[in-house]
Amino acid sequence: MTAMQTPPLGLYVHLPWCVRKCPYCDFNSHAAPEQLPVETYLAALRADLDRELERAGGRTIASVFIGGGTPSLFPPEAVGRVLDWLAPHLEAGAEITLEANPGTLEQGRFAAFRSAGVNRLSIGVQSFDPARLEALGRIHGPDEARRAVEAAHAAGFTTFNVDLMFALPGQTPAAALQDVAEAVRLGAPHISHYQLTIEPNTVFYSHPPALPDEDTAWAMQQACDEHLRGQGLRRYEVSAWARPGHACRHNLNYWAFGDYLAIGAGAHGKISDAATGTIRRYRKVKVPALYMDRARNGRAEAEAWPLPVAERPLEFLMNALRLEQGFTPELFADRTGMDYTAVASGVAQAVADGLLEDADGRIRTTTTGHAHLDTLLQRFLPETS
Repeated sequence: MTAMQTPPLGLYVHLPWCVRKCPYCDFNSHAAPEQLPVETYLAALRADLDRELERAGGRTIASVFIGGGTPSLFPPEAVGRVLDWLAPHLEAGAEITLEANPGTLEQGRFAAFRSAGVNRLSIGVQSFDPARLEALGRIHGPDEARRAVEAAHAAGFTTFNVDLMFALPGQTPAAALQDVAEAVRLGAPHISHYQLTIEPNTVFYSHPPALPDEDTAWAMQQACDEHLRGQGLRRYEVSAWARPGHACRHNLNYWAFGDYLAIGAGAHGKISDAATGTIRRYRKVKVPALYMDRARNGRAEAEAWPLPVAERPLEFLMNALRLEQGFTPELFADRTGMDYTAVASGVAQAVADGLLEDADGRIRTTTTGHAHLDTLLQRFLPETS
């Protein structure tokens, strides 16, 4: 073991309601009631936050990510109140991201969210193709998606993300490329580009749609990657592309095995204690009504568990190897509290096999390693007795 260093700290805020749950979504999201319980939920968040700040022990927060659900369904004033509570605990220039969907009701609120303290948006476009949006169960059309991006510019957001998916039901490589080209044309400084996967406990899992085969999906990804690179965006994580200065700092901290507090129904957190060399993960109560009841009574946490030393290498690598910049042996030691020798031989073998590269003191996945990341990570599974 070696001395663990205290990593940067983020905060995830979960607002669990959306207009309608999409058939591919496995997040903790729920169709919104006719009247959102804004005040009751805010009271629960405040009580939850107070306990989380105690957990932080005076550490400042470098980034906030407000996700869901559709957080932009909440009034900007409500989001502003949360950010006001946080203000004394934020680092100067903290990144504050709000997820938003391109419904026309929400677009008019972008300027108000910015005034409330949000300085980054993540807009869930998914596609600009009407047939693909319908297949995904989205409630917006392509024109609303375009207007949402334009509204982000008009509201003064200098950085924001456009979220896209590919390998959608009935999608061709040309159509996937058109989605990416449209996001670039609209001036998105950050584009998240995810392959649709079918997850358990979703409608698509029970009633799977016909998706492009593996070779077609790979062709889509390659064509889109080439276009994004040619337009001056740089991939910094497996599914994230950004112009210089526009990478999501909150997600970078996550992938670099940093710490993050969590408030809201079903939110997950991770906190390290450098003094004791321990890492703790935890999850809040998932059901919104139960969360609101328990959080106000100091019982928002549903479960918590220590991260055993034997599992730290795999957990670290599952995150860090998604980053284009990879990691250094020093970062591994600082974040896990373990000596780099714990993974050195496995890394060396993966380098020899062409899955990783060791250049300038940084360990990174190769193109082949990216394509076979799950197989690569299996090499670092903890030994079982």
